[in-house]
Amino acid sequence: MATPGSQYVLQAGLASGMSATEGIHSPHPKPVDPKTSEEHYILPDSVMPDTQARVTLRGKHQDVQVPYLCVGAWSWGDKANWGYNAETDLPRIKEAWEKLREAGMTFVDTAQVYGDGESERICGRLFEGMKRETFAVQTKWLSWPDMTNLVMQSHGPMVRLKSSLKNLGLDYVDVYLVSGPIHPSLISTVAKGMADCVHAGMAKTVGVANYDKEEMIKMADELAGHGVPLAVNQCEYSIIRRSPEVTGLIRTCRNRNIVFQGFASLGEGRLTGKYTRFNQPPRTYRYSSYPMHMLEPTLDVVKKIADERGVPMAAVALNFCINKGVVPLAGIRDGKQAEQNMQALGWRLSKDEMLRLETVSIEGATTIFWQHG
Repeated sequence: MATPGSQYVLQAGLASGMSATEGIHSPHPKPVDPKTSEEHYILPDSVMPDTQARVTLRGKHQDVQVPYLCVGAWSWGDKANWGYNAETDLPRIKEAWEKLREAGMTFVDTAQVYGDGESERICGRLFEGMKRETFAVQTKWLSWPDMTNLVMQSHGPMVRLKSSLKNLGLDYVDVYLVSGPIHPSLISTVAKGMADCVHAGMAKTVGVANYDKEEMIKMADELAGHGVPLAVNQCEYSIIRRSPEVTGLIRTCRNRNIVFQGFASLGEGRLTGKYTRFNQPPRTYRYSSYPMHMLEPTLDVVKKIADERGVPMAAVALNFCINKGVVPLAGIRDGKQAEQNMQALGWRLSKDEMLRLETVSIEGATTIFWQHG
């Protein structure tokens, strides 16, 4: 099981500087230099990312096919960051899941640390009665605060994955990620542990989160030595945090056939119209946590395009990510959010609309402690 209280350790880490706008890092937005921007469309013109379209994650024995939108389940069961209340929140999560199931949008991102394993257990309940091939789930191995991982060395990922599988009620996960580039063991040691999970049939594919280019390439090379491809790199990416794009990380992923996933693709609600300078997000929502008045030029453009398109602001923000070659993760806590987010699919922003959004986008920052990518 997850280390008791690990969700609170995670929140303490975020507060101290794990997220790129906290701690000693400047809260002031930095515009994106157009010279560092990728093309408006990284996703080929011929691709229509609708609910039936799929992205391929490379595996050793079998690839995994996932939608262009991933359901973030951090809030499911997590009290430290999201104030989860089972009595009020669980029925809403079940409502959202039914809508997602109907649309075939059943790719879920969870982690051992989310709610001390409660997020995984909720996922397990939602999966009950479903055919295994009708959904995909990825979870993450966090090497700290449980320092027994240092003692176990390469066995750490497999030991923790066994607990995750018990929580999920599954024999294997589709994707298993290393949750962050800071771990007590060498990348080569972690790579062996992750490869062992694939060889044991406990994970179809493996990936990393928050790795920069050099760390990602090192992990990919180490995994290749075990005959296992690196399938995923997951970092924060949105209109207000384009750092992985401007540093060339997304391009490197594309060149190496590694799928780039973007978490906090809605800026923890900041890009949905829910928050304003008069209604700030909770202080625990720490990713891209610029004061809301500083985001108004960006939000004005997002809203104008959303109004012109007749879709929610969230749909515009997520569609932007997809056009940039990113599989976005968006947290969903109720049926309304599920409906809003799924409206990002089945159409594409024009290149002119992409340019309008790029003009008011923000580069974001990285951190030494956590957000390397």
